[in-house]
Amino acid sequence: MVSWENLEHAYGSAENTPALLAQLASFPSETSYEQEPWFSLWSLLYHQGDIYSASFASVPEIVKHLASASQRATFSFFALPASIEIARAKNNLDIPADLSAAYFESIRALAPLAASLARPGPNPLVCRAATAAFAVSVGQHGYAELALEIPPEEIHEVFEWYWER
Repeated sequence: MVSWENLEHAYGSAENTPALLAQLASFPSETSYEQEPWFSLWSLLYHQGDIYSASFASVPEIVKHLASASQRATFSFFALPASIEIARAKNNLDIPADLSAAYFESIRALAPLAASLARPGPNPLVCRAATAAFAVSVGQHGYAELALEIPPEEIHEVFEWYWER
């Protein structure tokens, strides 16, 4: 069991984090970046690209909710765990020993969850986040970052630049 009171997020003690994560069970709408609980979770766990011990403890909780009904996923169900893993790898951060096994198991679990969206119809934004989640789950952090950072309307331009160099 996670001792949230001993973990930190962007604003100090992570004691408030479990209540926010519990809200994910209802698969809240995410039509704006300001919608709760996602707005607070991003602010606390991935603050301006920085991550914290609570970030590592939160990923298994997010993935647990995602696994219960991946077809109901919104962007952040995939994007927040992927972003946390990208930041961890990019900054070569150590995960607290008591959180490590569950964290990496959850990262690996993202691949089949992301693949479950491989059908016509899913929201393009969710597919983009799922692509990033799949990439981090197989250790392709650079591709994951590209999937999250390059706006869809600029993909053609990026390919043109790549092939012309």
